[in-house]
Amino acid sequence: MGSLMQSELEMEKKPVGIRFLERLKGSKLSYSAYQAIVLIVTFLSYASYHAARKTTSIVKSALDPQSPDTGLNSLLLRFRSSGQEQETGGWAPFNGPNGTVLLGEIDVAFLAVYAFGMYFAGHLGDRMNLRIFLTVGMVGTGLFTSLFGVGYWANVHSFYYFLIMQMVAGLFQSSGWPSVVAVVGKWFNKKKRGLIMGIWNAHTSVGNITGSLIAAAMLRYGWGWSFVVPGVGIALIGLVNFAFLPVNPEMVGAERDEDVDSSSEKIGDSVNVPLLLSSSDSETDDKKRAVGFIEAWRIPGVAPFALCLFFAKLVAYTFLYWLPFYVSHTAIEGEYLSDETAGNLSTMFDVGGVVGGIMAGYISDRIGARAITAASFMYCSIPALFFYRSYGHVSLLANASLMFLTGMLVNGPYALITTAVSADLGTHSSLKGNSRALATVTAIIDGTGSVGAAVGPLLTGYISSRSSWSAVFTMLMGAAFVAGLLLTRLVMAEVAAKIAESRTSESECRAPVDHQGHVLDV
Repeated sequence: MGSLMQSELEMEKKPVGIRFLERLKGSKLSYSAYQAIVLIVTFLSYASYHAARKTTSIVKSALDPQSPDTGLNSLLLRFRSSGQEQETGGWAPFNGPNGTVLLGEIDVAFLAVYAFGMYFAGHLGDRMNLRIFLTVGMVGTGLFTSLFGVGYWANVHSFYYFLIMQMVAGLFQSSGWPSVVAVVGKWFNKKKRGLIMGIWNAHTSVGNITGSLIAAAMLRYGWGWSFVVPGVGIALIGLVNFAFLPVNPEMVGAERDEDVDSSSEKIGDSVNVPLLLSSSDSETDDKKRAVGFIEAWRIPGVAPFALCLFFAKLVAYTFLYWLPFYVSHTAIEGEYLSDETAGNLSTMFDVGGVVGGIMAGYISDRIGARAITAASFMYCSIPALFFYRSYGHVSLLANASLMFLTGMLVNGPYALITTAVSADLGTHSSLKGNSRALATVTAIIDGTGSVGAAVGPLLTGYISSRSSWSAVFTMLMGAAFVAGLLLTRLVMAEVAAKIAESRTSESECRAPVDHQGHVLDV
């Protein structure tokens, strides 16, 4: 009777799409099937977030024909747009003398709201059903992204209308990352998390490319469609998320496979505290108090990795906003590339980032050291940045190759920290099995990084206009160095742990054993 009631309770908790799949199959889904569903649904979800976010940069040229399409830089480069005459074409108020500046202010407002909203999103995510929370965020993002485009048909020319739409969209967008990382972190253990999340993190590039293609294709029908189509798309995927996303194994009654998902790690004969709760302990997880914002900051490793990500994202987002502009204004083999060619070439940075994310995840899994991996990538990015600035102009092949290498080394630790590291720290042993800190920790780390993402392009605009691009690259190399330096204490701790583990293994190999393999006392 008790087992029947428990089975009925599990069915009530399961998303409607999961119940449909189980009825179609005629039996319960396996743990591996649930993991596949989690990866697919969260991949599509966050790819749609980036697709909706990318729209603005594509439509800039339609709103302001004079826009250099560099976004945040325009806020600090007002003098570049001053003195220009009113343009025929474009869309008021963005086609006026200060149109580029207004577009830059919208970018800054979006990133500012997104960064600070991230902290609150993580706090709420650990206290709500993440499936519902993520669905609300996606539908809200779709609604306000579409409302920005509705201004085209409604003939809206008020700057504050577009500003408010972007700010509210940014607030809803902040719900995405803490939620998807928290869900994935609850389904995959630490041993395999780095590689899996490294591959999974390709959703960022997939979303950016998809959003660019959709927005560009819709421009011929009117720029409003470039916002409405991605907006409707993310809302529809939000409904798919609501129907199919299993938040955690306990909610759907999934049984962990001991050989696949064992969350205990052995060092010698000792066993560490499980990274995630076992099935038997999960009953009390819902009753545990969610970790507070200040408490989450005090978890060992959160502050160093958050500050490291501030500088890592500063470098990464400077390339995101400025790379096409830099390439088009740099003579390669004595010739300047067109804006279109420069934009196509700049995708090599994203391609390198995908490879770097996978490599960083795989390496950190193999050696069992996240801090060593992240710091090594950041330090190696310094010479890569130097060589790209110094030799990127030699040939198109040299530029593309060095850009790929730079993207790999810059985005590798960025991807690792925002995915596997965030999930690791959100289930840290100091939490004593309480997994209700994942969203908060993820939000703290990525929220801090997002502040750096806004600061980097702004500093680049200021430095490039007052000094030179060489000074910009010096700033980026300095930021990469500081990012690695912030992990020094964690790197030393991991090195010490590796040495201790090596000595333990050596002593065990030398110790005499009996015929049953038991260590004999000498």
